[in-house]
Amino acid sequence: SEVLLKNVGINPTRAGILTVLRAMGGNLTVLNERVCAGEPVADLLVRASSLHGTEIGGSIIPTLIDELPMIAALACFAQGTTVIRDAAELKVKESNRIAVMVENLSAMGADVTETEDGMIIRGGRPLHGAVIESHLDHRIAMTFAITALASDGETSIKGADCVKISYPGFYEDLTRLAK
Repeated sequence: SEVLLKNVGINPTRAGILTVLRAMGGNLTVLNERVCAGEPVADLLVRASSLHGTEIGGSIIPTLIDELPMIAALACFAQGTTVIRDAAELKVKESNRIAVMVENLSAMGADVTETEDGMIIRGGRPLHGAVIESHLDHRIAMTFAITALASDGETSIKGADCVKISYPGFYEDLTRLAK
């Protein structure tokens, strides 16, 4: 499968997820780079690929702090171990995203361990549906809505409507992509 995402902000201070996806073996192509309203943007072509574990820490963390929940979920489907460190800031977001991710990924059958400043995810195990506690954190709800698509069984996300804070059309777009 492949998805073309148009007009994506690629400001280097926020685009660390692109670096991490490549380090995990993601098939990602940046197309049509340009500047729009003073900010770098591009179209991203993302194709299905086999991911592998990686280590994420240090200076890249501030460039992907809000994307770390999704990266942690992706790591569950990657072969090998992914270590996220230096991410203590996740504890003081809309929720303690480290604890919430570990709690919810574990409920889905992931092999994940919380650390003081991140988590260790041993990937390659199939995930299953579960009741997910969003803690009214929009990034957690979106992460688990996507994770549920790649998992067996049914997933229910408590407080799922909190995504309207940042992305009111999220579920409609996700449904369209999942077809």
